[in-house]
Order: sequence, then structure tokens, then C-alpha cells
Amino acid sequence: MSANLEAKKVIVEDIKNKIQNSKSVILVKFNGLSVGEDTELRREFRNKSVEYKVLKNTLIKRAFNELGVTDFDAELNGPTSVAFGADETGAAKVIVEAAKKYENKVTVKSAYFEGARIDENAIKSLASIPGKQELYGMLASALLGVPRALAIALNQVAEKKA
Repeated sequence: MSANLEAKKVIVEDIKNKIQNSKSVILVKFNGLSVGEDTELRREFRNKSVEYKVLKNTLIKRAFNELGVTDFDAELNGPTSVAFGADETGAAKVIVEAAKKYENKVTVKSAYFEGARIDENAIKSLASIPGKQELYGMLASALLGVPRALAIALNQVAEKKA
């Protein structure tokens, strides 16, 4: 076997592992990004704990096929990059913002989320959902609001009686 074939098998295994270990996998079409724009986009991905890679379509397809997923075969053409999200919404948020910011340069193809293929509209919906940390903050705020309101009410009752 050639060394090139062995190297490709290693890359396919790596892609399979990333797909299996990611909460979301988004396929992105990019075209015409400048070096500065690409650097900025990659920085945004790193800030959201998203691994972003430009990969060959045949290797992505082979990795998905080895996992038993054939839903992406038709759209794996042209320049494709993949965003492997560590959480459910981080990659979607960055991609949707990048698509707005870099019109006609970055577009969403589709994504693999919770074992199924989702389309661009579902990715936009996913991006609108707050992340876990934001939800925890909202919950903490709501939980702190109840005792505060109770304390204010009890204070007003005490002042009224005094």
C-alpha cells in the first residue's frame, strides 16, 4: 500500500473521531475570503471552542459513509470547510454571523446535529438559541429575582406596620 493511501486513512479516522466527539458538525462553503478575513473567522471559531478545518470532500464523504451517514454525498462538492462544535450552538452562531458579515463568501451547506442532517434554516434556528453558559446565567438571574422580590415585599410590609 502506498504511503499516500495510508495517510488518507489516518485523516479519515481523524475526521470520524471528530464527527463522533462533536456536538455539531457544520459544512461550510467558502469562496474568496481574504487572508485577514479567514484569520478573523478562525479566531471567532477558537473563541467558541470550535475546530475549523478545510478538508477534501472525498475524505469527508468517506468518513461520513464509514459512520453509516450518506445524507451529505450530494453536497460535498466545491470548496468545503468543516466546523466541529464542542457545544450545540457555538459553531452555528459563528457561521451564521460570518455568512451575514461576508456575504457571498461564506455560506452554510448543511450540518450534522444529533445524528441527523439539518439544513440551513435549522442551523439559523440553532444559532438563535442561547448557549449553555448564557442559559445558566438566565437561570441564576431568575432564581435570584425571587428572593429579592420576597425581601422587598417583606420590607414594605414591615415599613407599613411601623
